[in-house]
Amino acid sequence: MRLALELAAGAGEAGEVPVGAVVVRDGEVVGRGANAREATGDPTAHAEMVALREAAATLGSWRLVGATLYVTLEPCPMCAGALVAARLGRLVFGTADPKAGACGSLYNLCADPRLNHELPVVRGVLAQEASLVLSSWFAAKRS
Repeated sequence: MRLALELAAGAGEAGEVPVGAVVVRDGEVVGRGANAREATGDPTAHAEMVALREAAATLGSWRLVGATLYVTLEPCPMCAGALVAARLGRLVFGTADPKAGACGSLYNLCADPRLNHELPVVRGVLAQEASLVLSSWFAAKRS
């Protein structure tokens, strides 16, 4: 999660909403991502999506069985859907997103038995730090 926080800070410095994500499998980082929507003009370039794409390329498979995604902010519906589609092993996130969170706040796509895959979710890891990165960035943006 500390690496995801570093990636989030870098995204904020680049003018992106500061969210960072890291995919780990067997103790090894196989994917990293930070929000890149502004830089790429791609509405799907959320930190989670960037990290999942890199992990799939690194591992040579879209199936990320046994991998854990660490992300600073609770994933949105698009990203939560991608975690399910990737057959991810586990999600660990920092701060909840009461406006768009799809892993426990508004929805819980990761634990919906109607879908073809479910994954465990660990909430609140370094939540204060993750929340501070976001709130500080938005406060600076407003002033």
